[in-house]
Amino acid sequence: MKLIRRNEQPHLSARGLTPREMYFFYEKNTGVAHFHVESGPDGQFPVDQAAGLLAMHCMVRGQSPNDYIIMVQAESDFLDGLKEKADKLLQAGRSAGSSVKLTRREDEVLGGIMRSLANKEIAADLNLSERTVKFHVSSLLAKFRVRGRLELVREASRHSSAPVPVATRDRGDYGDLPSGFPSNPNVLPLVKRCMA
Repeated sequence: MKLIRRNEQPHLSARGLTPREMYFFYEKNTGVAHFHVESGPDGQFPVDQAAGLLAMHCMVRGQSPNDYIIMVQAESDFLDGLKEKADKLLQAGRSAGSSVKLTRREDEVLGGIMRSLANKEIAADLNLSERTVKFHVSSLLAKFRVRGRLELVREASRHSSAPVPVATRDRGDYGDLPSGFPSNPNVLPLVKRCMA
């Protein structure tokens, strides 16, 4: 058995004058609290009462006393500043682990995915084989812990500190505008330039 202090207010006796400790018996493997005992009027741990309850629980469950941990309230002065320090550490941990580390090639492949390019197009742009691009895409999916390209784009946008270009293509990738098409710089034609 192991004794661990727990953060709760001590229970008061029937008269409300003296605080009384509560001892909670938790099963080590599951973390379930099975029973508790209260300190005696003199403030001492009730060994006989606790031993009887512990033996009964062990017999019913086929366990031994070593399968239990005893927890009691923590003194309030032990906990001064605990929440504030934990919040600061949590915030520091989140900021340090917020960006996913990518190789130069993974970054280039991710850029192609962010521009909605197919693996074949990314391979042509980067002078790689399509198989190599597939390898990098699989690596990116694993690093961002996602299952598909759409989730990858969303997660990569969330993790990036710089603005990420999504689903845009340079005007040079397309042929001339058809006659009668408005020449608005924000409108791009859907037909790709013929490769001839």
